[in-house]
Amino acid sequence: MSATRGAGNSSVNLIPLSVDFSRPEDYVIYAFHLAFATCASVLAGSVFVGILRSKHLRAQNRFIFMLNTSISDTLTGLSVYYLGLFDVQEGYPSRNGTFHILPSLLGVNIITFMFAQFDRYCAVCHPFFYDRYISRSVVIGLCVYCWFHVYAQPLASNVVPLAMAAQIYAFSIASLQVIVLTKVIMTIKLYVVAESQLKREPPGPDKESKKESLRIIIVVVISFLTLWTPSFVNIIMKQVSRYGLVFRNEATNAFAIMARMNALGTPALYLWGSPALRASVWRAVWSKVLPECTR
Repeated sequence: MSATRGAGNSSVNLIPLSVDFSRPEDYVIYAFHLAFATCASVLAGSVFVGILRSKHLRAQNRFIFMLNTSISDTLTGLSVYYLGLFDVQEGYPSRNGTFHILPSLLGVNIITFMFAQFDRYCAVCHPFFYDRYISRSVVIGLCVYCWFHVYAQPLASNVVPLAMAAQIYAFSIASLQVIVLTKVIMTIKLYVVAESQLKREPPGPDKESKKESLRIIIVVVISFLTLWTPSFVNIIMKQVSRYGLVFRNEATNAFAIMARMNALGTPALYLWGSPALRASVWRAVWSKVLPECTR
């Protein structure tokens, strides 16, 4: 029996699990990742279906940005079935890694949120320019660019020499710093707009729609940066000093876990902030899954 098992192990190299279940907390970690992957992919996926099935929501640019982040969040949730359940270490050196394909999903959200902030700023402060030039096709093009921008860098890093790959990685870190600074400035700007300019507009459905869209993007960006920034800072610290924390794998990386929590928090905030989206998700998804709860 042992000889047969040894022969099988020599021919097939299986990826070990993220924990060895030698301690009680190992069971907690494994169960957490299993539950999180399921909840994030189901919730973000339901938001994606709810927007996709509603012609009224698809006609609004802000929901196109939500659709783009929901795709990324759904894939992030699904990625945890690998990153959280198996022994995976991304970065340098990599162990059972994905060439940064799965961790880069969060980068799509980072850039999408930045474009969404500019979109809301132009819609509120420059409505005539916005109505004339910011069409649905422009917004879709920006969403496609987010994916191209994020995945062009790891693709280039995997086909060039190691020294050049290190330069590309350093450039990506520097560009992320600029993007984060831009997001912080735009969050403050949007808050000022929400507090000052919208108060001068007459009451009506257009004003309420603008208030809702600004509230959602402000809260979502603040939540995203709060959960994602510690991981980003730790990456920088490991690059420039010896004070960055090194974890055994992605499943035990507390900062990476915090960052991936956005895949659950972002769609939840979308549903919290938009009654129209809640109604669409209920009609398209949950009323069919839970028909006994339909009123």
